[in-house]
Amino acid sequence: MLGERLKLARKKSGLSLRDLSDRMQGPDRVSAQALGKYERGEMTPGSGVLIALSKALGEPVRYFMSPIGARLLEVDFRKKAATSARDRARVEAAVLDHVERYLAVEEILELDSAQWTAPGNPVELSAMEDAEALAEQVRKRWKLGGDPIPDMTELLEERGIKVLVIALPAEVSGLTCLVARTGNAPPVPVIVVNAAHGIERRRMTLAHELAHRVIDPRSSVDEEKAAMRFAGAFLMPAAHLQVEVGWRRDSFGYRELVELKHLYRVSAAAVLTRLEQCGIITRSTMVHVFRTTGRGWRKDEPMPIHDDCAELARRFERLCFRALSERRISPAKAAELLGRPYKQIQQQMRGPAGAGGRQ
Repeated sequence: MLGERLKLARKKSGLSLRDLSDRMQGPDRVSAQALGKYERGEMTPGSGVLIALSKALGEPVRYFMSPIGARLLEVDFRKKAATSARDRARVEAAVLDHVERYLAVEEILELDSAQWTAPGNPVELSAMEDAEALAEQVRKRWKLGGDPIPDMTELLEERGIKVLVIALPAEVSGLTCLVARTGNAPPVPVIVVNAAHGIERRRMTLAHELAHRVIDPRSSVDEEKAAMRFAGAFLMPAAHLQVEVGWRRDSFGYRELVELKHLYRVSAAAVLTRLEQCGIITRSTMVHVFRTTGRGWRKDEPMPIHDDCAELARRFERLCFRALSERRISPAKAAELLGRPYKQIQQQMRGPAGAGGRQ
């Protein structure tokens, strides 16, 4: 138990055994070799060493005493080759730690939402057009209508997919995985997106990773290309796009394309690609725009979306404050779950001075 917790906390911090040893302070510092034995369960640290580890890793002592109630399955990094083994281990540990806390507060509130609302069984595709049809099918089963989706993160969390927005290596857009739980509970799907990327790219990543949950890997088409086609169709339905721009166009100006990207909240390059997929413009027209008006769009986003309140994973925080308001958990437990100082939790419960009467 303690060894697993120690290893998880170390990986989450991105530390090697030697790094952790160097970070420990005082007379209770131990060697990397001893730390390895603790992780393997070959030795048990004394109380002084445990306190030193708690300080070095930023976790309360009781964290190391709790059993791990989940494990990762089917971890799929996009552009895996560009991610180091240490980076992958750090991200995987952070994902497991976050989902454990997420499931803990759901259990406290006796919620059933740990099981995601799958829009049917994964579908085997035989052509790219099947990805288009699958996107329409998922929209229909989730009763989304044909309008643009205002918040992909909120949508997926409402359907039981845990979304985590964290710092990833620059080359990695995101990853998808399943988290297995103890007992007979079904695994929980998780999508992780790169906090350093803009809203446009994060939304496309979320739709792309959703595609990997609904496309059968036995499909005869290239799964990555099919996932991108699904993502474009899911965020920019063909029927809606045709109403906005017409059935057939020979050219587009800069301003119209920028307005379209803000309407669908995707990149300008994604809009242009989608116009070609829907047959609204020809491939030659698309290439011409990329070489002229849209030159450089694949690297530098024109008029990027700036919205500090958009595409944030809010549900976990809401549940923590709900549990706190209902006195299911203490302020100290809320601080532990949210990873915030105790005083900050108290201030957030009170609100700004004057917001609810006298303070």
